[in-house]
Amino acid sequence: MNSPSAGEARIRRAVKRSLVAVVLLAIAGTAAFLATRSTEPKGIVEDADVPGPAPAPQAVVDAPAIEFTDITDPAGIRFVHENGAYGERLLPETMGGGVAFLDYDDDGDQDLLFINSDHWPWRLAPPSRATSSLYRNLGDGTFEDVSAAAGFDLTLYGMGVAVGDYDGDGNLDAYVTALGGNRLMRNVGGRFIDTTAAAGVAGEADAWSTGAAFFDYDRDGDLDLFVCNYVHWSPEIDHEVDYRLTGVGRAYGPPTDFPGADSYLFRNDGGRFTDVSGEAGIHVVNSATGMPAGKALAAMPVDVDRDGWPDIAVANDTVRNFLFLNRGDGSFREAGVESGLAFDPGGLATGAMGIDAAHFANDDRLAIAIGNFANEMTSLYVSRAATGNFSDDAIVTGVGADSRRALTFGLVFFDADLDGRLDLLAANGHVEPEIARVQASQSYAQPAQLFWNCGRECARAFQLAGDTLRTPRVARGLAYADIDGDGDVDLAMTQAGGAAVLLRNDQRLGNHWLRLKLRASPPNVHAIGARAVVEVSRTRHYRTVMPSRSYLSQVEPVLTFGLGAAERVDAVTITWPDGRTESWTGLEADRVHILQRGDPQ
Repeated sequence: MNSPSAGEARIRRAVKRSLVAVVLLAIAGTAAFLATRSTEPKGIVEDADVPGPAPAPQAVVDAPAIEFTDITDPAGIRFVHENGAYGERLLPETMGGGVAFLDYDDDGDQDLLFINSDHWPWRLAPPSRATSSLYRNLGDGTFEDVSAAAGFDLTLYGMGVAVGDYDGDGNLDAYVTALGGNRLMRNVGGRFIDTTAAAGVAGEADAWSTGAAFFDYDRDGDLDLFVCNYVHWSPEIDHEVDYRLTGVGRAYGPPTDFPGADSYLFRNDGGRFTDVSGEAGIHVVNSATGMPAGKALAAMPVDVDRDGWPDIAVANDTVRNFLFLNRGDGSFREAGVESGLAFDPGGLATGAMGIDAAHFANDDRLAIAIGNFANEMTSLYVSRAATGNFSDDAIVTGVGADSRRALTFGLVFFDADLDGRLDLLAANGHVEPEIARVQASQSYAQPAQLFWNCGRECARAFQLAGDTLRTPRVARGLAYADIDGDGDVDLAMTQAGGAAVLLRNDQRLGNHWLRLKLRASPPNVHAIGARAVVEVSRTRHYRTVMPSRSYLSQVEPVLTFGLGAAERVDAVTITWPDGRTESWTGLEADRVHILQRGDPQ
């Protein structure tokens, strides 16, 4: 990297001036807006259309009809994201909020939690404040807003959510990230109480936290917590950066000129957490500036090297991605560059947003997908068994060319049609409402993209599935769960400054399925980190219980396996979080099976 510029020096000065303003934002109270802005623009940015690769020829295999029905209104979902935007184009306004599926009342139905942001404290407060919203699944296709009754009507500039049972009582708790202090909400029998201070996980009052994940990094049985921090932000810094587009003026843009931030790793010490970020090797320094190198939006705990210890892949926006390899002694080694995950095939950092990982080809190769900025392809890093490293196979697998024009935030692997192959869904939407004025190929609202996995029938693994999910949206968070008990998974999606969407999967292809609900020993009762292998007709299907994935969001912990035409499962093998392996046979298709540790068949 080059030596620090005069612009960076201005930003450092702005950082120092901003601390008081951001603390006032964190306590959401009585701040006066002290931001100053230069009368001279810091740089007019031309947004150019970048040429990309053309799709390679492939065998013609038509994607099946996979219909998703918008049931938001009939299901009773009324959530609207409040971002506080009032014309100043402040970066947090365009980043959106997350969504989580969780069975908070343990009745077997997946409930919905939407994370809201807020108005700015220096603006006149509206008559009613925006809150996060918890919806209880009534089991009949509708949801009931229980936010106030359950104690989840939070008011803060929220961003993302992580779900896990941190205290080992069997109830799923929720950690909410925010611009300013974060919140830990403990579930006490279906009602949530704020235990942030007692647990020690608020984070710094001037931090901007984004994605988060509960996982057991030290394998001591309880769930630890990784929290992404994005950039060092304040209104003063935002106006110093002063991102602009020709013909638009001040605009939302990438965080290139914002200072980076270190993420957190909180070790669970029996319900009270200790910040071990520095000693565990989570802090990564830019050697040219001496400042934090990361600009993290999403993290994916995944055992990359198959040594039994969970590693952490981190999607960083406009700087290299990280891969923290777990040494097994309480520390990590950052290996993004050497592993091949840090950059795109041209050696450049991307505007990385959401992340997911899966064995999409039903073999030992692990794929890590990362959604990127407009004019950048979605990254699809696939492991190479001989070296343990990754190569970006987005183009050769069929994802690259079709994903390039989209600006992808949330993305998930899931088997949309239950044919036994994992598909890839991208939730798209630009950050700038006026982008079409300067780039005709772009739009603010964008359709989602479903990349159907056609497997060995095609020259490329994925092809774009026609008209499904075609409604343009300013999408951000994306999560899935089977909300109606029919075996296929349904979708929830958030929009920046807009209404949430609930989409029911109405595919009717006659494929069989298997769903596994794993139960381990306390304190990690929900078996986060457990690995399942399902053998069907000489094919192995791999899944890991890891709700944290996508962008700012959480999927259900129940594992779904599409079986295609197969009517029986040969064997199921579970590797529990403590490393013990157990097997089951004779599990019937088209059913949910609860597998208890210590009770194999």
